[in-house]
Amino acid sequence: MRQHAPAYTPEAASASATGGAGERHSLPALQAKMKRDPEGYETELRQLQRHFESSVFLFRQQSALSSSSSGGGGGGETAKELGDLALFLAHVAPFYPNDLADLPDQIGGLLDTNARALPSGLRVHLVQALILLVNRKIVDLEDTMELFMELQVIGDRAVKKLAFSHIVHSIRRMNQKHKNEAKNRKLQGILFKLVQGEEESRAKRAFTILCDLHRRRVWFDDRTANAICDACFHPSSRLMTSAISLLIGYENVEQEDDSDASSEDEAIQNPNIILSKEDVYKANHKGTSASKKKKKAKLERVVRSMKRQQRKSNEETGSNYYSPLTYLKDPQGFAEKLFSRLQKCNERFEVRMMMLKVIARTIGLHHLVLLNFYPYLQRYVQPHQRDVTTLLAAAVQACHEMVPPDAVEPLFKQIVNQFVHDRSRPEAIAVGLNVVREICMRIPLMMNEDLLQDLVLYKKSHEKAVSIAARSLITLFREICPSLLVKKDRGRPIDPTARPKAFGETTIASDVPGAELLDEEMSLEGGSDDESDAFDSDDEEVLPSASGTLQSLEGLSNKLDADAANEGEEEVSGEQDDADELDEDDSDEDMDELDDDSDMDGDTDVSDEDDAEELNDDSENEDSDQEVEDSDEEDKSKGSGSNVQKRKLSDYIGQLDAADASLRALKKLAGAKKAEASTDEAGRIFGDDDFKRIKELKAKKAAKLALVQHGLSKGDTRSVTFKLPSTDELSLKRVDPSQLAAHVKRKMTKEERLEMVKAGREDRGKYQARAAIKQKKTGGSSNKQKQHQKRMPLAAKRAKAARSRQEKKTKAKHSGKQFRGRKAWK
Repeated sequence: MRQHAPAYTPEAASASATGGAGERHSLPALQAKMKRDPEGYETELRQLQRHFESSVFLFRQQSALSSSSSGGGGGGETAKELGDLALFLAHVAPFYPNDLADLPDQIGGLLDTNARALPSGLRVHLVQALILLVNRKIVDLEDTMELFMELQVIGDRAVKKLAFSHIVHSIRRMNQKHKNEAKNRKLQGILFKLVQGEEESRAKRAFTILCDLHRRRVWFDDRTANAICDACFHPSSRLMTSAISLLIGYENVEQEDDSDASSEDEAIQNPNIILSKEDVYKANHKGTSASKKKKKAKLERVVRSMKRQQRKSNEETGSNYYSPLTYLKDPQGFAEKLFSRLQKCNERFEVRMMMLKVIARTIGLHHLVLLNFYPYLQRYVQPHQRDVTTLLAAAVQACHEMVPPDAVEPLFKQIVNQFVHDRSRPEAIAVGLNVVREICMRIPLMMNEDLLQDLVLYKKSHEKAVSIAARSLITLFREICPSLLVKKDRGRPIDPTARPKAFGETTIASDVPGAELLDEEMSLEGGSDDESDAFDSDDEEVLPSASGTLQSLEGLSNKLDADAANEGEEEVSGEQDDADELDEDDSDEDMDELDDDSDMDGDTDVSDEDDAEELNDDSENEDSDQEVEDSDEEDKSKGSGSNVQKRKLSDYIGQLDAADASLRALKKLAGAKKAEASTDEAGRIFGDDDFKRIKELKAKKAAKLALVQHGLSKGDTRSVTFKLPSTDELSLKRVDPSQLAAHVKRKMTKEERLEMVKAGREDRGKYQARAAIKQKKTGGSSNKQKQHQKRMPLAAKRAKAARSRQEKKTKAKHSGKQFRGRKAWK
């Protein structure tokens, strides 16, 4: 049975202190013996326990006396002895659970009541002893959590570091194998209560622990994320700034790493990047050394661009993206509350800008409607505003398709009027055009035809940044709404009738994305002739109907020829021949349109041939029109017989229009058949192999488009167009303020210029004069020296000897005299 210690008295305390003085030096050895044989050392344990209790009593008396007399304390030796005993008893506590059951309460009580008055060394020893008891599971972490949080605010850095690391590591160890939800909720409740408390020091330490555990993905749940976000509303300005900066830290745009430009072999071995062996072989083995070098550089650019696209797609799908803002339970309330605090607060400019960024990110991420936010931004949209690119990035981030265009229109006009005008600086114009492009990408209804055509004129600017920004705006509207552009700026869009969605309109997916790639592959594998390589199975069904239509048109033209021949006049027959040419031209144009509709992914060579045919057809049509006009003039001169022929010609033109209408109806029928085929395929069930194959085909298609775009292979340039991101991708996309000012030349400082010069000299050797290099030359003689050493012909030798003799005579004649040339007069 457990034996209780006697009552504390000063006499007993002094006696135990003098009796235990010899054992204090052998505590480590006694500790090892007790661990090996706990039952054999119970007497020594009780004696040391009474000695520890008497030391605590003496220390409290000495500390009380030293505080009352305000003189130097003599408790240094007692504090050292007390700390050693506390650590000794904590080490042997697992072997004597009954005898040392009150030890955690004694150590915790001493720290709780006298933590600030304890010497630093004793305080550290007692904290270490309590941590050891928690690690040995003699006391639970929930019972000591509040004490450890209190120890972090007493002003001792060593104790604060010990307590913080103990809490974090204990919770991590507790959740290492499996999540203990019951304990986690108790500990989270303690920390959440401290974070919401009024005292700043305790709230900040609790917030730091929450953030560390959240960053280590230990407490990676909605409750912790909402607690971190709720810290933005704490009365303390320092804690609010810490919470907002943490949220912005998750939102910082990661700069693309140039390490993607790794070796070519690594890029080719990467299974996610599919390049054909033919392209790699051409880049390494075909052509001259200069052309191979260029091809290798292009291939590396292709690999880098594909890696960049894959990384962006991974971020946009949300696999690598995370922010506590995504787990907000009430995002609308969070944004409104933080915005109201922003309007009332008197914080410095940097803090207000951070609050602005968090509000804008929340609006864009959750598609919120906060109409007062845009007029607030409008007050600060000026080119001379401090950190204006960050402000504009927040404005772009707060735009999405659920915001009414009328609410954003004043802000949009303010940006255009303040940044994009003839008297503005080129840097401001480039930033303004980039912001307009980003806003129109999210809300296309903001743009009208007159404004777009005015902005597009900046493509002729001599400033590179301005012209690039204007051309990017053209590229965007070629995809969104080509009809707003003038004809010469439309290019050759894929869908000329594209229109932006109306406000509130949504698009519902009716099929599996990428399923058409599987159908194309199956049609290519199923076809046996060459036509199966160029057309889909759906297109093959359309072609016979088109040929039938052409046959009917030919029959119609033959019938008209027969009717015209019965009239018996040469002029009319000539007119009908011209009409035949018109008929053939129209049918050829319709056939070309069918070919363009059936094969949109053809090569550029095919598209060039189509352009040539269209140009030829236009010229032939002009010639035929001219001939018809000439024949009309002749008919006017001939009289009434020509009037009959004119009526016949008008009837023939009407029949041609009817045939053209039948061709349009045939196209609509073909489109309906394709839609029916797609609906039939919609009922198909896809397996894992099908989805893997779709992923591979998408990668192949992306590789082909990248090669075409960089000029490494031939293909249709119309297929290499700007890909408009979806609404979800835009909401997850983080707008980088530096990208709004891309390609803008900034004046470099002298230090930056020197760094650039030194960077350019790294691969060069030290400068030396050419004469010094020649003098240091080792090896054989130069070509000039060899030229002098060649054996000359006999006639050349005699001529040289005669020249040298003449030069010697002349030199001897003028030597010793002041000869200044022959006199001009005598």
